[in-house]
Amino acid sequence: MAREFSRTDRVAQQIQREIAVILQREIKDPRLGMVTVSGVDVTRDLSVAKVHVTIFENNDEKVDASIKILQDAAPYVRTLLAGRIKARIMPEIRFFLDKSLVEGMRISGLVDEAIREDKKKRNDESED
Repeated sequence: MAREFSRTDRVAQQIQREIAVILQREIKDPRLGMVTVSGVDVTRDLSVAKVHVTIFENNDEKVDASIKILQDAAPYVRTLLAGRIKARIMPEIRFFLDKSLVEGMRISGLVDEAIREDKKKRNDESED
């Protein structure tokens, strides 16, 4: 019987959980807004972990600054992660902005707007 998850998937899930806790409890930079870890992709040889984060800010400059702060803190996060996960190789941490949540909210807003306009047109037509 085949395994449900590969080793890299299990490692990625563990890294995601631990980095989320580290960002919440250990990183104390006041410039860093609300950050959530939306996913982690680990290379097959476990040398690099691409950490996808969602940052809840309206200002693109603040989002870019937050990504820079996370990139600068990556070696520290890796050190903390090495203390929490028992692994022979600890992957290099790279942070990337995940725009899927923001894009999903934008698309949802467009759909809601289209539905409102459609209902308004139907009401206007029924009154005529």
